[in-house]
Amino acid sequence: MPIRKIIGIGGGEIGRKGYQIETTSIDKEIIRLSGKKHPKFLFIPTASKDSKTYIDLAKKHFSVRLGCYFDSLCVVKEFLSQRVIARKILGADIIYVGGGNTMKMMQIWRRFGIDKLLRQAYNRGKVMSGLSAGAICWFRYGLSDSRLFQKGKSKDYMRVRGLGLVNLTVSPHHLREQSRRVGLINLMKKTPGVAVALDDFSALEIINDKFRVITSKNKSGAHKVFKKKERVYYESICKSTDFKELITLIRK
Repeated sequence: MPIRKIIGIGGGEIGRKGYQIETTSIDKEIIRLSGKKHPKFLFIPTASKDSKTYIDLAKKHFSVRLGCYFDSLCVVKEFLSQRVIARKILGADIIYVGGGNTMKMMQIWRRFGIDKLLRQAYNRGKVMSGLSAGAICWFRYGLSDSRLFQKGKSKDYMRVRGLGLVNLTVSPHHLREQSRRVGLINLMKKTPGVAVALDDFSALEIINDKFRVITSKNKSGAHKVFKKKERVYYESICKSTDFKELITLIRK
């Protein structure tokens, strides 16, 4: 049976002008999980409306620097047949989803059947990865700032439904955006289950039924948030080179 693999990253830069590259050690772990020195890497920039600048950054980072065979899947600005979309997704060794508007991305994926294809890829042992919206999408729910992309540009956070590969709620950019802590606590007052708050430069790595938190900067980390007996608990998750049972994270 194929090994199921997810690495969801809380945030960080991969080469944008004026910024340092911040997630390289995590990105190398994504590549290692593929089991190949030069894996086929598919970048999905739906959340950024297929931003060419973002695609170029990702190509330079993952292809030129890290040696992947790079391809992208653009369904916002390009018309692709279902056959082409399926070939790209199921033919990749690594699928990496970029950041942006999570809510809009999920709507587009469901319209084109991309959600079903990504679930197939996961069950076939592809490495499912990404940053921000690209971390949220693999899980049951995410805390999202998608309203900022709408006309009113509301700063209120919202719950977005992901692919549900793992029964967790994920909140990215946790250390950088302090308001997310309040937003996540408020969300978990009315959301069942457990949330994982990921700082920038931290990632939740899940291999089958085991997990660990990895980081590309020492001060970065992750937190477990859940409601129990009318109280919301907020606990640090220890970083470790060893994997732990996933049920211990999902369980309150």
